[in-house]
Amino acid sequence: MASQEILREEPSRASFINDPKVRSLVFQAVVVVVLGALVWWIVQNTIDNLQRLHIASGFGFLRGRAGFDISDSAIAYTSDSTYGRAIVVGFINTLIVAAAGIVTATIIGFIVGVGRLSHNWLIRKICMVYVEIFRNIPPLLVIFFWYSGVLSVLPAPRDSYHLPFGSFLNQRGFYFPRAMWGDGSWLILVALLVGIAMAWFVARKAHQRQMATGQQFPVFWTSLALVVGLPVLAYALSGFPLSFDFPKQSTFNLTGGFQVKPEFLSLYLALSCYTAAFIAEIVRAGIMGVSKGQTEAAGALGVRPGSILRLVVVPQAMRIVIPPLTSQYLNLTKNSSLAIAIGYPDLTATAGTVLNQTGQAIECVLIMMVVYLVLSLVTSAVMNVVNARMALVER
Repeated sequence: MASQEILREEPSRASFINDPKVRSLVFQAVVVVVLGALVWWIVQNTIDNLQRLHIASGFGFLRGRAGFDISDSAIAYTSDSTYGRAIVVGFINTLIVAAAGIVTATIIGFIVGVGRLSHNWLIRKICMVYVEIFRNIPPLLVIFFWYSGVLSVLPAPRDSYHLPFGSFLNQRGFYFPRAMWGDGSWLILVALLVGIAMAWFVARKAHQRQMATGQQFPVFWTSLALVVGLPVLAYALSGFPLSFDFPKQSTFNLTGGFQVKPEFLSLYLALSCYTAAFIAEIVRAGIMGVSKGQTEAAGALGVRPGSILRLVVVPQAMRIVIPPLTSQYLNLTKNSSLAIAIGYPDLTATAGTVLNQTGQAIECVLIMMVVYLVLSLVTSAVMNVVNARMALVER
């Protein structure tokens, strides 16, 4: 009986210190306190240093007169504009070169990646040499190569290369016709948006039809007709309001048209070619990750090799390609800050000039950090949405 009572006794509780839950809470609280103290020390030390150097903090300096020119601006800007507008100009320039570079690098990367798996020996080796060259050279040297080794040795404006559609290429950049929009031009833009929306609707319905019946629909040609045909129809109905200002060659320079300066061209081509080498390897790995049985099964059904690659292999490879592809897009956007080496006025260059003139180092650096962080987060969010749509959904 006594032994049964002993067995009924509750086991002794562990000590307060040896409780895993309590111990984890204590450790987390200590880490939070230490980090808070470290942040407070950094902030207080920064404030003391700013007061000692008689530097005012805050973002009020953004309303001050900039007093410097920017060579390449997509929006109206003069030296009488504010520091804030100068930073906005640099931000827009960064967006332009990053967006253009991402599109071009993706196209080149996919072509080279598929070419590396070609059965043609010459194409396969050319693609391999391309990848090995650009992948093993620092991006800054690639920028200098395009700027100093290619564009700077082009002929002077009087000896410009004549290109199709009234375009010119010389050491001062690339000149092409500028579109001049007249009254009623907004109809063309509306028609373009409507064409894109209708093309998306047709592609969606065609996909549903193919999944249900197996019958294909000429989505590409239909979408091309909608996206191109509707704006052309609107252009005719609105009285042909679009005209072009063609560049004209003179003795010392070109007048008229639209100029793309060599700084932008160098950065754009360098980032595109450099990043495309990494994208090519990602695409090659994604295609090789698709089971060979998929290709053999499609071939046994009589599908042509080109259609096998487009309809069977690439859609499955995209599930492998998209996650690492996001990292390359982020790298391209951040590598655009190397533009300061050749004088292209991106965000880093313009904010750096503002920093030198105002002495507001903390604020300018904080603006650059926040802008690049937001760009990276937005890019990641968009690619995560695309990745979620491409991922296999288990039932």
